Amino acid sequence: MRSSAYGPRFSTSFSKTYRAFPHRRSYSSHPPNARLNLPIDYSTNPLLFHSSSAVQRHPEFPKGSSTSRLNLFQAINSALTHALRTDERVLLFGEDVAFGGVFRCSMNLATEFGSERVFNTPLSEQGIMGFAIGCAAQGMKPIAEIQFADYVYPAFDQLVNEAAKWRFREGNTGGNAGGLVVRMPCGSVGHGALYHSQSPEALFTHIPGLRVIMPRSPAQAKGLLLAAIACNDPVIFMEPKILYRAAVEQVPSEAYELPLDQAEIIKEGRDVTVISYGQPLYTCSSAIAAAEKDFDISVELIDLRSLYPWDRETVLASVRKTGRAIVVHESMVNAGVGAEVAATIQEGAFLSLEAPVQRVAGWCTHMGLVYERFNVPDVTRIYDAIKTSVRF
Repeated sequence: MRSSAYGPRFSTSFSKTYRAFPHRRSYSSHPPNARLNLPIDYSTNPLLFHSSSAVQRHPEFPKGSSTSRLNLFQAINSALTHALRTDERVLLFGEDVAFGGVFRCSMNLATEFGSERVFNTPLSEQGIMGFAIGCAAQGMKPIAEIQFADYVYPAFDQLVNEAAKWRFREGNTGGNAGGLVVRMPCGSVGHGALYHSQSPEALFTHIPGLRVIMPRSPAQAKGLLLAAIACNDPVIFMEPKILYRAAVEQVPSEAYELPLDQAEIIKEGRDVTVISYGQPLYTCSSAIAAAEKDFDISVELIDLRSLYPWDRETVLASVRKTGRAIVVHESMVNAGVGAEVAATIQEGAFLSLEAPVQRVAGWCTHMGLVYERFNVPDVTRIYDAIKTSVRF
């Protein structure tokens, strides 16, 4: 039997099991004959821009710009390329970044911009973050990559006690660690298990001095990342890794920035408000389409985009209109982003509510390999929440 970092493999018992059940998968999939829990078809999903004309109609994107069909990692690469090309203060580094990165987000950048600006680091998240904070404090614009969000914890002290507090500690000196961007792939992919599936965004939303961003699509990612690099605050930029290749859309070719403190109403509605961010927005979209057909209702869908600080005004205005609210996210339900949103709705829109605010989120447990699909919100859970809300 051979061993690896992921534990024993190719044991005798495993070999016997595999021969007996050659088509058995070691991770969960959608059930046969499912009506709701079907794989997301990103090629037709309405949350993505499938034509240049759709991009041109969106008020946040540059008018008249040409577009290119990019997936999420290519859009990230486009933003990084522009930042490095237009500002010599920008640095890009992390584990395997010079080789293109695990998800290819920094592909070819070391070749174009040289090893002094795009380079690999040792396997030390605490060291990566300490170095990045020092660069930012000296006026550089470091973009530090944590290879997986699951491994950010050794750097947590540096982010919380140094990066977030730098401006507060400096008082009137003008010193700050603004210009620091920390990129990290996050979220479930269906078979990432304990150490490649975590969504730790809520940990950072408790920290004054940090901005926390999570894009839902390639066009959003490019604009939000360029805005994060230009921002004078430290920014945690979380990238749903399942979307790196799955989400493909038309993206403006020229540079543009999207607001870091403004939610987006993706779809207007009158009966229920669904609030989410990142990959679960696609699951929400499928659930909303089914619920609207089955219950003859109209559902409003909001992408928070910025998780801290977040756009309370847009959410509260929507809930006051619809009278119902459901918050959906992949990370654990306990003390998550949804808890803060739900509490704010209760405080600011209580007299408008026709039903209790609901949270549909990951369960309060660690991500298991076999049951990963059952841990994160699926279409059925969101559909049931909408049904419960409108029938309350």
